[in-house]
Amino acid sequence: MNEHAAPRRISVFDTTLRDGEQAPGNAMNPEQKLELAQLIAGLGVDTVEAGFPASSPSDFEATRLIARHLSGTKFATFSRTTRRDVETAIEAGGTDNHQVQMVATGSRIHLTHKRGITRHAAVQEVVDTVKFAASSGITDIAVGIEDASRGEDDLLRALTEAAVDAGATCVILADTTGCHTPEEFGALIAKIRRWAPPPIIVSTHCHNDFGLATANTLAGLAAGADEIQVALGGIGERAGNTSLEEVAAVLAYKAELLGMTTGVELEAMYAVYNRLREIIRLEEPRNKPIFGKYVFGTAAGIHQQGMLSDPSTYEYVEPARFGRERSLLIGRHSGRTVLRHLVEQLGIEVGEAELDTLYRVHIAEREQGDCEDLSVVRERLAHELGAREAVAGAR
Repeated sequence: MNEHAAPRRISVFDTTLRDGEQAPGNAMNPEQKLELAQLIAGLGVDTVEAGFPASSPSDFEATRLIARHLSGTKFATFSRTTRRDVETAIEAGGTDNHQVQMVATGSRIHLTHKRGITRHAAVQEVVDTVKFAASSGITDIAVGIEDASRGEDDLLRALTEAAVDAGATCVILADTTGCHTPEEFGALIAKIRRWAPPPIIVSTHCHNDFGLATANTLAGLAAGADEIQVALGGIGERAGNTSLEEVAAVLAYKAELLGMTTGVELEAMYAVYNRLREIIRLEEPRNKPIFGKYVFGTAAGIHQQGMLSDPSTYEYVEPARFGRERSLLIGRHSGRTVLRHLVEQLGIEVGEAELDTLYRVHIAEREQGDCEDLSVVRERLAHELGAREAVAGAR
């Protein structure tokens, strides 16, 4: 990137309200969707997807509530490529501040085994539905090409060019099965960018089946995408979608290198994620980047020795920047350094022989397999050493 050029701001489209239904647990009701839409909008994303109004009365009502109460952030709806679905989306959400997103069939596999239609029919339904949406007063029309990562170039090009000619303002490329590598997905975005030049928006929608959703999204941005579709916590079908927090973190730390940035509020994301988990009864992950229970904790003695001196020795991503706290955990791999640190905090002097005994009892020969937070072990040491001091003082 040109060192004097300002980073380009990436548009962030959050699909949590749709993809969140796929997490095992509880589906959101309309009032909960409204609450989360407002919380997610408060994070600074550009668009919040309200759901699929034609799929159920619940999603219809959620869209109606979000359209009425969400302000300052665009909302989107998901539809099949039919006039009826678009009519339902408009009935629920109106036309103001509303992106209608319709799904096109982008691969031979889906044409044959899911839809049972010809390539020509797939293109024609896109043209008809996009024109209908435009004639109904929708000015922001997105065509999402499903299974684009397995689509052949002639079909992808026909769908893209037909959608744009009919009035679409955005083309979304979905790696629906999560089968692409970053190189493949970047090449796909570059092709679509040539077929749909600015001001048409090119957007990414990546799945995480290979654990590559974030990498693929970044590759798509590097290849010319303008927008990314993400989900808070990465929740979604199967292995999930690109995680909002992961991409936001990379762009926050690597903005100069990548030449890109977002306006997402980093510190506020974790609280919103925990509210989402509460609503859909999603278990707390242990090691998920940014949001995992232990991602800012360590039980390794050599790490703890460095972090007690300076956290940056083993900590590149700063927990406070994401509303988190670092923790040092006591486990069998902890060392004498952290034990000595606790004893010094308590203001109690111990000799090396006694420190060795404390190390053996509290660390090396721990009976329980789980790690404990530093505060728990500090309290235990305070009780044990405090009792020793009391006995010594009474003599």
